[in-house]
Amino acid sequence: MHDRLNPNAWKAPVGYANGVAADGRLLFLGGQIGWNGEQIFETDDFVGQVDQALRNIAAILAEADAGPEHIVRLTWYVLDKREYVARLKQVGAAYRAVLGKNFPAMTLVEVAGLVEDRAKVEIEATAVVPRAGGAA
Repeated sequence: MHDRLNPNAWKAPVGYANGVAADGRLLFLGGQIGWNGEQIFETDDFVGQVDQALRNIAAILAEADAGPEHIVRLTWYVLDKREYVARLKQVGAAYRAVLGKNFPAMTLVEVAGLVEDRAKVEIEATAVVPRAGGAA
């Protein structure tokens, strides 16, 4: 596992960490969008694309013998922050269904566009896998 960093005088964050300390093998995942492994969008729904992007992250982690519990940072790029906020409960449910209750350091940025025109969200991840015999 890893240690969450939150100054004692600060209110505890909900659904993310202010910082994470970890030790181990570093994994850097490029931004994942809401298309499947064949690079086909199955939906134009925002939450559906979030779900697929998170599933893509989980699949890449599995290639490195890692899992969602090893994620220490996520950066989200969305086209419409209002849609993100309005659908936060659904986004949270999709997140927990794919990544569980690991809440790493996160950043969300509203952008003017993404490379793929149909993409509504792109999420990049950093993970730390514990060294053999140790904990991250």
